[in-house]
Amino acid sequence: MKKHEREFFFTATLMKWHKKYNKREMPWKGEKDPYKIWLSEIILQQTRVEQGLQYYNRFIKSYPNVLALAAAPDNEVFKLWEGLGYYNRCKNLLHAARYIVAELDGKFPESFEELLALKGVGNYTASAVASFAYNLPHAVVDGNVNRVLARYFGLATPIDSTGGKQLFANLASKLLDAKRSAQYNQAIMDFGATICKPQLPLCESCLLQDQCTAYQQDRVQELPVKEKKIAKIHRWFYYIIAEKNNSYLVRKRTGKDIWQNLHEFFLIEANHHSNTEAILESAAFKEMGGDKYKLLTVSGVYKQQLTHQTIHAIFIGIKMKHSRVPEGMQLIPKDELQKLAFPRLINTFLEQEYSLQTVPV
Repeated sequence: MKKHEREFFFTATLMKWHKKYNKREMPWKGEKDPYKIWLSEIILQQTRVEQGLQYYNRFIKSYPNVLALAAAPDNEVFKLWEGLGYYNRCKNLLHAARYIVAELDGKFPESFEELLALKGVGNYTASAVASFAYNLPHAVVDGNVNRVLARYFGLATPIDSTGGKQLFANLASKLLDAKRSAQYNQAIMDFGATICKPQLPLCESCLLQDQCTAYQQDRVQELPVKEKKIAKIHRWFYYIIAEKNNSYLVRKRTGKDIWQNLHEFFLIEANHHSNTEAILESAAFKEMGGDKYKLLTVSGVYKQQLTHQTIHAIFIGIKMKHSRVPEGMQLIPKDELQKLAFPRLINTFLEQEYSLQTVPV
């Protein structure tokens, strides 16, 4: 089969599969409201559908339109986002919503270029909203799409290289059913998620197998190819849960690091595992005012795996015998803590082990 015939076969077969066999259900499928499509795409960036679905439903219930989201207090939105990770997405979500209300009179952008101008929106999200909401001829390119194209056409060009990104973007646009872009984009993403999966793909029942280069050449597990391997680092966080009169020392993370805009207890960071005694004797602990305290609890090690780093955390509970509040910290009453957004790592610890109950001296 010639090249153009294989390309035609690919698109036609994919559309046939979508119409007859695609049973994947999600609340935003077939949605035409650009706000809801945009919201779902932002939530699903670097998030599994199963997890993102719960957040999408809660956001739609709390903020049914862009006006409601734009008017919401930051802390309230971050609290609702709590547990999703990559909190810059939430920050950009609020920025874009308020831009739409303030600069565009609350009207959602209707062109690819205008969508791309929104903070936190890249080519993929702009293409998705343009296609699904307005049926504009823009092809989406995500991990599922890259995998399907790499395997079917036998492409070994790294998908994360500059040349690879351009190659796959051009090919995706070439294969797009321009008159039915929404259906086509949904089809190829769902096909990658349910049939051409990263592990254990359903090749034996795949309608494309006769023309799939990877299947015919037994290279399915080799494709797609990635070029970059980023070294992962390990960080040790020692959280001091310092209590005074049923209130706790808390701060908001403001630096350009993980968990920006989320709250945490007093933190002492190290690049290696250390014992409790060393932490309590450290200069950082002394500066916090840790010369007069009662040790209450020491947790085991809690771990959270982020994309390029692993966070190991140990929580040390103390009762302060002074009232000095370190710079950048606040004493927050116990019943106010639940209103603050914490990283998932801290929430996991609080839920499993530490009740935040006052222990008498």
